Order: sequence, then C-alpha cells, then structure tokens
Amino acid sequence: MTRREAVILCAAPLFAQTRPRVAITMDDVRWQAIPEDRRAQAEEGILRSLGKTRAFLFAIGEAVDNDHGKRILDAWSAAGHRIGNHTYSHRSLGNIAAADFEADILRCEDVLRACPGFRKWFRFPALKEGKTREERDDVRLFLKQHAYRTGAVTIDASDWYYNDRLIARLKADPSFDPARYRQPYLDHIFDRAQFYDGLSREVLGRSVAHTLLIHYNLLNGLFLADLLAMFRSKGWDVIDAEEAFADPVFERQPDTVPAGESLIWALAKETGKFDARLRYPGEDDVYEKPILDRLGL
Repeated sequence: MTRREAVILCAAPLFAQTRPRVAITMDDVRWQAIPEDRRAQAEEGILRSLGKTRAFLFAIGEAVDNDHGKRILDAWSAAGHRIGNHTYSHRSLGNIAAADFEADILRCEDVLRACPGFRKWFRFPALKEGKTREERDDVRLFLKQHAYRTGAVTIDASDWYYNDRLIARLKADPSFDPARYRQPYLDHIFDRAQFYDGLSREVLGRSVAHTLLIHYNLLNGLFLADLLAMFRSKGWDVIDAEEAFADPVFERQPDTVPAGESLIWALAKETGKFDARLRYPGEDDVYEKPILDRLGL
C-alpha cells in the first residue's frame, strides 16, 4: 500500500461522517384536505414512494379520529413506519394555556394508543414551544413526566404553502398541470436543506442526522418520490427516522424565548452569534409567495 492510499483509507471514515443524512417526518394527516378525486392516488403515492425507508408520521388526533384515519394509521404501521403525537386539535402552545395544551396531548394519545406503530414521540404544532420561559418549561416537564420525547425538526420548510397554492390553482383551473409545481417544490426543499445543514456545521461543527418536516398532502402524494431521488442524486443519504432521532442532538433543549422553530435554528439562536441570519419565523408563506407569484403558480 502506498502512502497516498494509506492516507485515503484513514480519511475515509471522516469523509463518510460529513456526507449529509436526512429522514422523512410527516405531519398532520389531514387527509380530508386532499381533493377527493385525487385522495386515493395521493395516499397510495406517499406510502409507495417511501418504500423501505421508515418515516415518522405525527398525527393530529382530530384528523384521524375516524374510520378513514384509523385505516391510514394501520397501513403506515403495517409498513413499519412510526406514529407520533401532534396534539388532538393542532392549537399552538402560547395561543392556549399550557394546561389546555397538555390535555390536548393526552386526548391525542387516547386516539393513537391502539395503533401498533405508535411511539411516545411528540411534535409541537407549528413548531411553537412556548412564548414564555414558564410555559415552555411547564410543557417540557409534562412531556418528561409522561415519558415523551420531542420529535424535533432540523430542516423546516413550507411545503404546506406550496400545497395550498397547488390546490387553489386546481380548483380555479381543473385542467392545470400539477407537474409545474414539481421543480419549484424540489428547489425550495433543497434550498432549505442546504441552509440548515450549513448552519448545523457552523453551530455544532458537524452535519447532524436531519429530520425534514413535510406534510401529509397532495403535493407529497405527487412528488415525494422525486424529493427522495433528489436528495440521493445530490449526495445525501436518506435514512430511517428512528435512526435520525438517535443522534444526540435531539437530547438538546435550547434556552430560547419564544421557544421553538427548527432545532438547528434554536441552537444557533441560543449562541447569540447568528441573529443577522435567523429570520423569524424560520419558515413562512411570506418568504415563498414572491417566488411562486413570479413563476405564475
């Protein structure tokens, strides 16, 4: 073995560690919002696109507290995916009292408990974890007492807005080709992935195992397979969500108020060194509207 070959061999583990990784986490399960004539195709498309990649589905109890919702959860469980708690009514902490928010978590658990894929992981609606230190810490203690772990997001995005625009366009013009949304959507997701991965490397000195936030909607019924293929084509590994959540970064609880947003965003905010680069909220329709307007979408 030459000296150059030995150097390359020794460096290989380091190179492997810097290859970005991403897992799919999907929120809400508002199947009722998918146009009825496209619903079956979209729901089948999401599960088919995931294939053997195991995702985490954070369900709103109210959305799945019905026969159709239970069938969705059973299908996801049978495919090996995990189901998490996203509250019963999807009201954000800070907009309701901490005690009412906690009751909403338990009400959702009552709906999900019988689902084979259910695990005690919780995701905050809209990623809002409290407007004050008191309510933030109250709910953090509640989750600990009830053996919940927080299913934090590292890559936040606005797929919900792209989906809303797509559905509105289809209602206005049934002949509109949804494929026109494909590339703008992929560009948006990869732009945000690069931003949060770069921030992770700056704040933590490494690329974490990322959890991407997207939603159970028509957009992903159409383009989730393309999204996964895009990540792989750009040198990212698509990993199982439970593998991602094993990263020690998900044990962190940033000391920020108001609390929430992407975990990477919050860790950067906590340092006080990145304020000029951290818009608030981290992701919102106001950032994406000019882009879609310019594209005529």
